[in-house]
Amino acid sequence: MQTRVRDIMTRDTASVAPGTSFKDVAETLIQHGLNAVPVVDDHKRVVGVVSEADLLPKEEFKEQYVREGYQAHIRSRLRRHLSPGGGRNLDKMYASTAADLMTAPAITVRPQQTVVNAMRLTDESGIMCLPVVDDHDRLVGILSRHDLIKVFVRTDKDLADEIQRDLNHFAWVDTSRVHAKVEDGVVTLQGRTRTHSDAVLIAHSAIRVNGVVDVRDELLWDEDDL
Repeated sequence: MQTRVRDIMTRDTASVAPGTSFKDVAETLIQHGLNAVPVVDDHKRVVGVVSEADLLPKEEFKEQYVREGYQAHIRSRLRRHLSPGGGRNLDKMYASTAADLMTAPAITVRPQQTVVNAMRLTDESGIMCLPVVDDHDRLVGILSRHDLIKVFVRTDKDLADEIQRDLNHFAWVDTSRVHAKVEDGVVTLQGRTRTHSDAVLIAHSAIRVNGVVDVRDELLWDEDDL
């Protein structure tokens, strides 16, 4: 059983309206300890996201006008140039509302999506958190990187029980001689299978369990079919 977004997402999350002022957006982020906040319309549909980084240009670029000849560090300029927002970072210096600040359209996930899919999405997009929306794009929660790492604090017993359930459901593989023990998230597979390929399949199944850190395959087999 793969962990779903709905299993780890934060359900009671803050949001702001497009017309929310710059200062109120900042206060919302600080008050709720968020890296980003969804922007929703009157029907709770997510129309964008404002992150902490969206607020920084307000102060960062002031220096250009206070001290003649100011240039941001080359790494900062490259990051802005290559980022999806491109030159919009400078525009955000003049932002006064959430609508001016937000990145749109928002990258979102559904509650039924797997955590693995959500992890890949955050990695590919480089964003810190994902609004979780229903089938009508209405906000139902938020998924932060802090939420995503919850899968790694599952108890060893919980992991072992899930691996054992998976072993019991291998209809085409004899797993009666296979045993799994878990310590600090590391699975050790011991015992014997009929074929080498059966052992490989069991090891692959164990590593796919959300929260497993590593698998030590100590399985033996009767026939080396590989």
